[in-house]
Amino acid sequence: MKTTTVQIPYGHRMVDVRLPAENLQAVMLPKQQADPGDEQTLLAEALAQPIGTPRLRELARPGQKVTLITSDLTRPCPSDRLLPPVLEELAEAGVADDDITIVMALGLHRPMTEDEMEAAVGSEVYARFRVVNHDPEDTLYLGHTPAGTPVEIYRSVVEADLRVCLGNLELHYFAGYSGGAKAILPGCASRATLNANHAMMVQLEAAAGRLAGNPVREDLEVGAALVGADFILNVIVDGEHRIVEVVAGDVTAAHRRGCELVAQRGIAEIERPADVVLVSAGGHPKDVNLYQAQKALDNAAYAVREGGILILVAECPEGFGNATCQAWLEETSSPDEVLQRIQQEFVLGGHKAAAIASVLKRAAIYLVSALPEEVARQCGFIPFDSAGAALQSALVELGPGASVLVLPQGGSVLPVVAG
Repeated sequence: MKTTTVQIPYGHRMVDVRLPAENLQAVMLPKQQADPGDEQTLLAEALAQPIGTPRLRELARPGQKVTLITSDLTRPCPSDRLLPPVLEELAEAGVADDDITIVMALGLHRPMTEDEMEAAVGSEVYARFRVVNHDPEDTLYLGHTPAGTPVEIYRSVVEADLRVCLGNLELHYFAGYSGGAKAILPGCASRATLNANHAMMVQLEAAAGRLAGNPVREDLEVGAALVGADFILNVIVDGEHRIVEVVAGDVTAAHRRGCELVAQRGIAEIERPADVVLVSAGGHPKDVNLYQAQKALDNAAYAVREGGILILVAECPEGFGNATCQAWLEETSSPDEVLQRIQQEFVLGGHKAAAIASVLKRAAIYLVSALPEEVARQCGFIPFDSAGAALQSALVELGPGASVLVLPQGGSVLPVVAG
């Protein structure tokens, strides 16, 4: 029997998975440019020709208090490479180092340690500038959105004279895409703001790759506008964390151009759903915990047939990453029970459990991770020690002719069944 080997990310390494060649339906990766170009050149060009705004050095003024908002450790945002050219733009405008604050947008993720922040922004930047975690308890109220979301944003962001948002662009399972105004809301918001905004994820229009009519994306952009994002720098990174596309400028216009590039790279048609989908979250940091790895699972669910098997390969060294998500899955006896609960009371963390429950209703989930087996089973997963063992079991379960679709970068590819 002829076999083929595929490589998929797991934590900080790659693992080989062998399968019968006749079973392989496709290996789907983001479309790559032959030579995306030098990172520093891409950044310099985007900053020199921003979309919809003057250059940052023309927007900034001496004496202004400037806040730079960037992503926390759960996002593959190369902050250490984005910050130096942005800081150079501000220096050209005459902004003093002491007037610049770098905020790590946590949402409701755990605070980053000092060492983690230094690693994220780079030692030189960390030594020169004030770098802080966003504090969801220290926010200022700015009003309500038309959807009823109370807009409460971190004080240092609100009180700044100039706000610059950095981030990576990729598909997002209910906000449509990451990036843009999302750095402010939910990135630097209060718990009440996040709960209200994320509660709309249960609506059908809140889906990956969708912007128009997406209630979550529309709400967060209206809310962030009450604060005001003056400039964004968003990048697309490939599976090796290289910057391959850059957009800069207006918080909406530049973001939309970036989303077009993400769609061109990552949304692809398949002829039919597969019996088995082998999906990796994309390695570290996308599989730092199950809370983050779930995004790849959601994309993969579009490609698996009803009653099929999804194999999620995600190391999850920090476990679930959210106690509420874990509790909801452990305490309920069926996916339907989780879905009923989220309709009765929206709770952040519970929304992730509901997203996982939706997938469990469609397909079995085989989980290859560092989670304890008993915990994985209690939450509805079928645990395996390796991706190879999981795939072998799936082919036994569904038959030797089962088709297999492989998504090595599950968070960056959205399969769409043709027709």
